[in-house]
Amino acid sequence: MGYPGGYFVETFFMDTRIRIRTQNLRKGNDMNVAEKYGRSYFMPPEVTYDWVHKDIIEKPPVWCSVDLRDGNQALIEPMSLEQKLEFFQMLVDIGFKEIEVGFPAASDTEYQFLRALIERKMIPEDVTVQVLTQAREHIIRKTFAALEGVPHAIVHLYNSTSVAQREQVFGKSKEEVRQLAVDGAKLLLEIAGEMEGDFRFEYSPESFPGTEVDYAVEVCNAVLDVWQPVSSHKAIINIPTTVQIAMPHVFACQIEYIHKHLKYRDAVVLSVHPHNDRGCGISDAEFGVLAGADRVEGTLFGNGERTGNVDVVTLAMNMMCHGVASGLDFSHINPIREKYEMLTGMHVYERSPYAGDLVFTAFSGSHQDAISKGMTWRKEGKSGKRWDVPYLPIDPQDLGREYESDVIRINSQSGKGGIAFILKQNFGMALPAQMREEVGYLMKGVSDQRHKELAPADVYRIFEDTYIKPREVFDVTECHFRQVPEGIVASVTIQQGKEKRVIEADGNGRLDAVSNALKLFFGISYELSVYEEHAVSRGSSSKAASYVGVLQNGSFQWGVGIDGDIIKSSIAALVVAVNKLAKAANMTQGRQERIMDMMKYIQDHSQDVTLEELSQVFHLSKPYVSKYIRENTGTTFQEAVKAARMKRARTMLKETNRTVESIAAEVGYETVEHFNRLFKKAYGMTPVQFRRNK
Repeated sequence: MGYPGGYFVETFFMDTRIRIRTQNLRKGNDMNVAEKYGRSYFMPPEVTYDWVHKDIIEKPPVWCSVDLRDGNQALIEPMSLEQKLEFFQMLVDIGFKEIEVGFPAASDTEYQFLRALIERKMIPEDVTVQVLTQAREHIIRKTFAALEGVPHAIVHLYNSTSVAQREQVFGKSKEEVRQLAVDGAKLLLEIAGEMEGDFRFEYSPESFPGTEVDYAVEVCNAVLDVWQPVSSHKAIINIPTTVQIAMPHVFACQIEYIHKHLKYRDAVVLSVHPHNDRGCGISDAEFGVLAGADRVEGTLFGNGERTGNVDVVTLAMNMMCHGVASGLDFSHINPIREKYEMLTGMHVYERSPYAGDLVFTAFSGSHQDAISKGMTWRKEGKSGKRWDVPYLPIDPQDLGREYESDVIRINSQSGKGGIAFILKQNFGMALPAQMREEVGYLMKGVSDQRHKELAPADVYRIFEDTYIKPREVFDVTECHFRQVPEGIVASVTIQQGKEKRVIEADGNGRLDAVSNALKLFFGISYELSVYEEHAVSRGSSSKAASYVGVLQNGSFQWGVGIDGDIIKSSIAALVVAVNKLAKAANMTQGRQERIMDMMKYIQDHSQDVTLEELSQVFHLSKPYVSKYIRENTGTTFQEAVKAARMKRARTMLKETNRTVESIAAEVGYETVEHFNRLFKKAYGMTPVQFRRNK
C-alpha cells in the first residue's frame, strides 16, 4: 500500500536533483565555453586608417558574379545545364560584365556548361567569363581545354595560405606554400601562351582571414612577378574572407595594407570576395572598397557556402541610395527574385534588403502616417528631384515595386494615415481629415478581430459596406429643386420599404434643402458639419466622390457618395450619414404629415410666429397644438421657435457679413443683448465668437 507513494516521492526528488545538476552543468559550460576561442586573424604590420576618412563610395567597383560557381556549389541540388544557361542570361541582362561560370575541371556538368556557353555563342563581346582552377598541372590543362574558342576569359588560380591550412592540412612551410602559388602562376602563363584567346589571370590566397597579412602580400607579389602585368592587361589579386572571423574594420585595414604594398599596383585590379559568417559581408565589401579595392565578387541575394557570399543586390542598391549608379539593373527586382528562386530552389527572406516581400512595408500607424505625408509632400513638388520620403531610403518604384501592394499594408497595428493612403492610392478616395481617425479604428478593429492582414480590396469592401451602401432605414429615390428668392426648395421623395412620401423643404443650397427635408421627416436635429468632394477618375467616365459628416451631440456620422453627377453623389453621402444617425437613435419611421407641416410652418415664419397663429392655420385649439407639438417632437412650441431662429441665425453668421444686431432683428429678437444671451446659452459662445470659429 505504501509503495506508490514512496515511489512518487523518491522519483520526485531524484528528478529534481537531476534537473539542478543539469542546470549547473549548463551554467558551467556557458561560463567556460568561450575559453576555447580566440582571435585567429592578423592585423597588418602597420595600420594607417586612411580609409576611415572616407564617408562614401564615389564610384562602383567592377562587379563579378560568382553565382554559377560559389553559389551553385552551395545548393542542395545544384542547377542543371539548362538552368545554369538561363541563370547566365539573367546575369547578362542585369549588367554583369564578369561572370564566374564554374570549376570546369571539377565535374563534367561544369565542363559542358562552359562549352555550351561558347558553342552556343551566348557570351556577349563585352562580357568576360571567369573559371576557377587549383594550382595543379592536370587541372589547369583541363581548364584551358574547356576554354577553347572563348574570345576572352579570366583564369582564377588559388591555393590556401592560412596558418591552420599550412600546418593541419598540407604540412607545408611558408616557403613551400608560396612556391606552390608561383609554380601555378608559371603554368598558367605557359599554357595560355599555347592557346588562342585573350586570357587574364586572377590569384586568390584562399583562407586569407587566417593568414599573416604581410605573408599574403608576399605570396601575391611573387605571383605578380611571374605574370608581370601591365596597365593595358591587368592581373587580378582577389582577397577572400573565406571564413569571416574579424570585424569589418579589421578587414578594411588588411585591404588598405595590401593596396599600399602590392607590386605593379597600376596594373593590378584589387578584388574582394567577402563571405558572411559573422553577418558582415556587406560591411566587409563596402569597407574594402573604401580601403582600396577595385572589384567585388559576390552573388545575388547572398547565396553561397554556409551563411553565404556578399549580396550584390544590397551592395548595388546601397550605392544607389547615395546617388551612385551601380551599373547593374535591378529595376525589376521581383522577376529577378522569382527566377532566382525557381532556378536555385532557395528562398529570399521577407526582410532581405530591397528584395524581400516586406522590406518596404509599413504596418505601424506612425510609420504609415509619415510615409503618406512624405508621399504627398513629394507629389506637391516640395522635395525637388531628391527622394526623401520618411522610412523609405529608396523609391520602391526604382526596383519595380508598387506603392499599392508593397509599401503600406493594413493590420491591427495600422494607423489612420496608412489606411487613408491605401484608399487614396488604390481607389482614389481622399478622406476628409476629420474622417480618417474613425476609418482607421474601423479597419484596425476588423483586422484584429479576423487576426489577419487586410488587403487593399478588403479595406475598400469594408469602407463601402460602412460608408457607401447603408440604406437600412430609408432611401431618397428622387429630388427636384426650384429656385426661390430665399434660396432653394427641394422636393424630396423618401422611401421606407414600399411606402414613399414627398417632403418639401427650403435651404441655402441643394444639399441644405435636402438635409432640412430629412430633418423635418424624422424630427431630428443635427449639423451638416463637413462636406468635401473630389473627382475619382478622369475623362468621360469620371465620377465624383462626396463626403458628408453630420454632427449631433458632439458625435459624427459619416456618409460617402459616388456618382457621375456631383449633386447625386452629395445627396447619396447625406442619405448614408442620416441613415446611420436614424439607426443609432432607433428611428424606423418618419413623422406624421401634420407635425411635419407644423414644424415647417414654424421654420418658415420663425421671426414672428405665435401659438395663436399656428392654431388658426391648422384649425386647432391652442392647447391642442401645444400638446401635439410636445408629444410629437419632445419640445415645446417656444423651444421649437427658438431652435428655428437659432438655426437661421447660425446660417447668416456663417454665410453673410451682416452685423450681429441686424441678424438678431432679422430672426425675431428686439434686442441684441437678449439674442446674445440665448445664443451663448445654446452654443456655449457668443455670435461673434461663433463667426470667428466658423
